[in-house]
Amino acid sequence: MSFVEFHDVKKTYHMGEVEIPALQGVNFEIEKGEFCVIVGASGAGKTTILNILGGMDTLTEGKVLLDGKEISSYGKKQLTDYRRYDIGFVFQFYNLVGNLTALENVELASQICSDPLDAGQVLADVGLADRASNFPAQLSGGEQQRVAIARALAKNPKLLLCDEPTGALDYNTGKAVLKLLQDTCRKKGVTVVVITHNQAITAMADRIITVKNGTVTDMRKNEHIVPVEQIEW
Repeated sequence: MSFVEFHDVKKTYHMGEVEIPALQGVNFEIEKGEFCVIVGASGAGKTTILNILGGMDTLTEGKVLLDGKEISSYGKKQLTDYRRYDIGFVFQFYNLVGNLTALENVELASQICSDPLDAGQVLADVGLADRASNFPAQLSGGEQQRVAIARALAKNPKLLLCDEPTGALDYNTGKAVLKLLQDTCRKKGVTVVVITHNQAITAMADRIITVKNGTVTDMRKNEHIVPVEQIEW
């Protein structure tokens, strides 16, 4: 059994009497500790997959399992607990609390979960020990995204979900953030899923899942993983 499993997952949105199919029978699996990149054009269904896997949206048909548990059968309270305890989220925009310091932003996450990591240590792990007392407005975009990653990691999640995590960053800063995510996966054994429209990022992944028009058109293990430093786009 794989760590993450999608079985014939369908998602249909209803706009009045109009049905909009977002996912049309999605199947894939991800192994524990893998760095997985889900790639596809805008509107392909990547974010819908991420939202269902993260417990922020429900499916119409099919089955989703994480670590042997069928999360697609969860009710509202179970989904809240699942998001709180099992999933770390990193978004394109950092969503930091402006009147809290970097350290306090990370501590926020550790206050809502059952087995948190030390906030100061996690901040040090992402290279920001010396910025702990700075507010978001005093940090660069890359530093803010590192705080957001530290906040997600402080929850000690089973799964780290990243939605276009470099989308608001410049090229060099984006590569630094990707390296941090890859290092986190390698050194801490965290399963990381990154969704992106940037095909070049797939070169650094253990597993590449390609999505087009609401279906998975390709899933493969990457036999020739390229260090982030060598990727160009």
